[in-house]
Amino acid sequence: MEKQDLVCVGAISGAFGVRGEVRIKSFCADPAAIGDYSPLTTQNGKKTYDIEITRTVKGGFAAKLTGLTNKEDADALRGTRLYVGRDKLPSLPDDEFYHSDLIGLDVVDTGGEPCGKVSAVHDHGAGDILEILHKGEPILLLFTKESVPTVDLTAQRIVIDPPEGLF
Repeated sequence: MEKQDLVCVGAISGAFGVRGEVRIKSFCADPAAIGDYSPLTTQNGKKTYDIEITRTVKGGFAAKLTGLTNKEDADALRGTRLYVGRDKLPSLPDDEFYHSDLIGLDVVDTGGEPCGKVSAVHDHGAGDILEILHKGEPILLLFTKESVPTVDLTAQRIVIDPPEGLF
């Protein structure tokens, strides 16, 4: 499966207990849905894990992954991002996007002036923030309808209306 066919749905934040369970942070709109997308794979596709959510814990979920039997194996996966094939994910409404679809898009202002490329999408709980790489420097912009009036995935570009002085 090619990288663009994968969408990151979660990350392993470490071991949970001593029997090989892991603590998982879900990136799904419905966090508990991460268990519905089993099996999950690593970004390079070399490892695949069946996942069974066992309980809710602070910061995510405890889960069993195939092949993990002890704390050391689970700890070794800390920081591993988990992916699912795009074809397993639901279609989104016109005004919603998977973060992976936005990363790499060209960014222009409402006058058509190039502003850079989307290098990351951050979600700290109060709404998404686009990180735009502009002349080698990251610029952060709230991902709202007001500041990002147009996302054109077909043309691979985003039109922004940034606050005065941001660029």
